[in-house]
Amino acid sequence: MRTTGIGGLIVVIWLVIGAIAAGQRGYFSNDDTNCAEASNTIVTIIAGPLNYFGVNPKVDCDLPEPSR
Repeated sequence: MRTTGIGGLIVVIWLVIGAIAAGQRGYFSNDDTNCAEASNTIVTIIAGPLNYFGVNPKVDCDLPEPSR
């Protein structure tokens, strides 16, 4: 039995479920994105099915200011 094929299929299904969760949260509908919105979308997709068990990943992007 090919475990690599099964593992790959599980990863693809995991990411598809995460993309569905991100879509339900409206992450794909906003054209004006920033670091935090893009990061939240990516983390939501990676969290996959965990989103439906109450995981609500959020990322705060505090970028350093340039020195003067």
